[in-house]
Amino acid sequence: MKAAVLKAFGSPLVVEEVPDPVIGTGEVIVDVAAAPVLAYADEVFSGARRYLLPPPVIPGCGAIGRVRTVGPDATVLQAGDWVFCDPTVRSRDDARMPDIVLQGWSARGDGGQRLQQYHRHGGFAEQLRVPTENAIRIGPITEAEAGPWCALTTLLVPYGGLLAADLRAGETLLVSGATGHFGSAAVAVGLAMGAACIVAPGRNRAVLADLVRRFGDRIRPVTLTGDEETDRARMRAAAPGPIDCVLDTLPPSVGSPVVRAAVMSVRPGGQVVLMGGVGMLGGDDLALPYPWIMRNDVTVRGKWMYPPDAVARLAGLIRAGLLRLEDYAVAEFPLAAANEAVAHAAGHGGPFRLTVLRPGPA
Repeated sequence: MKAAVLKAFGSPLVVEEVPDPVIGTGEVIVDVAAAPVLAYADEVFSGARRYLLPPPVIPGCGAIGRVRTVGPDATVLQAGDWVFCDPTVRSRDDARMPDIVLQGWSARGDGGQRLQQYHRHGGFAEQLRVPTENAIRIGPITEAEAGPWCALTTLLVPYGGLLAADLRAGETLLVSGATGHFGSAAVAVGLAMGAACIVAPGRNRAVLADLVRRFGDRIRPVTLTGDEETDRARMRAAAPGPIDCVLDTLPPSVGSPVVRAAVMSVRPGGQVVLMGGVGMLGGDDLALPYPWIMRNDVTVRGKWMYPPDAVARLAGLIRAGLLRLEDYAVAEFPLAAANEAVAHAAGHGGPFRLTVLRPGPA
């Protein structure tokens, strides 16, 4: 099969013939129809993000495709089924604290790196081998719809955070980083889950206005000033009542005061979920007052990715028309143009934009 291979950090991807994946027990082989190219892929491939992705490797975080072959433990999946290849691979020998790897993208800890030695290659290829539980049926689609369905890779991340926060219909949500790629997805997912109102802070007035255009008066935009106290007051004033939940999706380039301004706008008894990258590349870490957390009974938790059942649940929101893939502008590239796709993704990121590779039929 053909694949785009990262030979070394800082080097272009090389599209070449590689051996077809070989199925084992508990695995599925998928013919890849489309694979998302994340906006920061160039930072990963250059080594700037210092991800644990030892080259040579076929990268790619998730894919949409059709089942080619199933192993002996599959009781529902059949050849030809359309599936989302979930890159979040969990070890099977510790149900309480499984090691996790993002297949074709990164790993964490010693156990994750050991897992990565086997579940290594991602979706920038004509075929992909995944654990049986990671080939998740999404129902029938056309070949042309494979690209837009790659938005699952983006939408699932904030969905995992909102599930962790136990967001309830009718609650008020604040999305810190609402004008970004994952933050705008959090806005769409939060509305699909029934949020009555979403406070959307950001510096980009055009993107804030676009969120209101897309979703109406359930969006309460807040233009940030850079002053922590002023911005917190503006966020609270924009909400129709107490803010029940804050979800942070800000990238590593943002300073901790911006996060703190949003986090401390939550009501007493509220939920805060941290999913961003602040502090990952240096700079001050997030500091929150102990008395404020304790006396206000605030829950602050981190969340990485999403639970195993999230894919099917999110697909249900899409099938029900509560979450619209049509909101995404999709730019598609053939596998031979993998480097062009990475460059395009870097220059055309942001809200409701999606770059995909099409290793299979267009």
